[in-house]
Amino acid sequence: MPEYDLIVLGAGPGGYVAAVRAAQLGLRTAVVERDKPGGICGNWGCIPSKAILSDAVLFAELKLGAQRGILADNVRADFGRVIDRSREVADRQAKGVEFLFKKNKVAYVQASGRLTPGGVLVTTTSGQTERLAARHVLLATGSAERTLPGLEIDGAVVLTSREALARRELPASVAIIGGGAVGVEFAYIYASFGARVTVVEMAGTLLPGMDPDLGRELERAFRRQGIEVLTGHRYERLERKPPGAEVVVVGPAGPRTLVTASVLVAVGRLPLSGDLGLEEAAVQTRGGFVVVDPHMRTSADGVYAIGDLVGPLLLAHAASEQGVIAVEAMASQGANGREVDPTRVPICIYCLPEVAAVGLTEVEARSRGYEVRVGKFPFRALGKATASGHTEGFVKIVSEERYRAVLGVHMIGAGVTELIAEAGLARSLEATTTELVGTIHAHPTLAEAFREAALDAEGRAINA
Repeated sequence: MPEYDLIVLGAGPGGYVAAVRAAQLGLRTAVVERDKPGGICGNWGCIPSKAILSDAVLFAELKLGAQRGILADNVRADFGRVIDRSREVADRQAKGVEFLFKKNKVAYVQASGRLTPGGVLVTTTSGQTERLAARHVLLATGSAERTLPGLEIDGAVVLTSREALARRELPASVAIIGGGAVGVEFAYIYASFGARVTVVEMAGTLLPGMDPDLGRELERAFRRQGIEVLTGHRYERLERKPPGAEVVVVGPAGPRTLVTASVLVAVGRLPLSGDLGLEEAAVQTRGGFVVVDPHMRTSADGVYAIGDLVGPLLLAHAASEQGVIAVEAMASQGANGREVDPTRVPICIYCLPEVAAVGLTEVEARSRGYEVRVGKFPFRALGKATASGHTEGFVKIVSEERYRAVLGVHMIGAGVTELIAEAGLARSLEATTTELVGTIHAHPTLAEAFREAALDAEGRAINA
């Protein structure tokens, strides 16, 4: 019976990073994964979807090239090849993670696993079982797509992102139920390649939970791209009518029927906690999510959990950080003083315009009792944005009055998923808008918008 210091269930960005860090700390480590290394993110989420999105952006740029003197007549897209390339990218990612396991002497077991006293019981695809003993177990099994009643997934008409990432045929029309990150990314993909797209979102703006200014700006951009956006509408029912379906949604004006070739369900995710032996191991859960302390310990001795399994930060980079915190706590047999602060975790969405944010929204800051200062700078007033042809969007800084501390940064526009790193550093260093203004930014760059927004928050805007 093999014995380890740590067994990690799940090889996604939380699990594999935790395993590598554990090996660096001298822990004899094994990873159990039923699919491929890289987990949902590497194989069926972040990485393949960004490959498709990058191709969608390129195709959209080429189609508009004549406006900028780039004449490329009869530009066409092979959507099947786009999907094939994304699968190739995902495969390379999986091989990269497997290489990291070998490099760091982490044992990799392709099987499903569940908690058992003193370790993990693994079951291979052929049905063979084996008990692996370990002092610690880290649960990093992630999440799966949520569905709604009447929206049973058939892979032909009704899809989740999982099926959409593998489907080589571009549908003529798509109704997307859900206007969060996944919904808007696929809306941009499908519309860029020529499909007729309708996004249905129950909340009053796209991107519910984020600063409403971002959702409103993205809706305006989507409408200019020919995407129909139905905010304040809820899904009512679906009737399959070959070759597609009719979807009834209800909004302020009453019910409306959408006739569509495909329906993409993008209404969130559920933790994969159902077959891990949690109850038998006395691991406490709440709403399906595993309950943990700031160092990712569960209620069961020696069992830790991270990532989507613990919620609510369903983000790959949050899971990676939580994994490092967990194994460092294991290695020292005590708290290491580190924990994940949700207000310092950036959120990125990769449609065009891109969306990125970190920290408190304006509403959240006021609800916490801060006297708020807001600075905002539009990209249309920025030289680099004008020169590049991407003038949609803005940078918004939420700060507090007394010390001018940066509480949150909210961005929408081309390139903001890279610019958000500076905002994240500002949050980590507890920077003030005064310090941002005092930091010389190169000209011409998109990053100047960050300083300009800080100037506006200070009441001394120059370029807008």
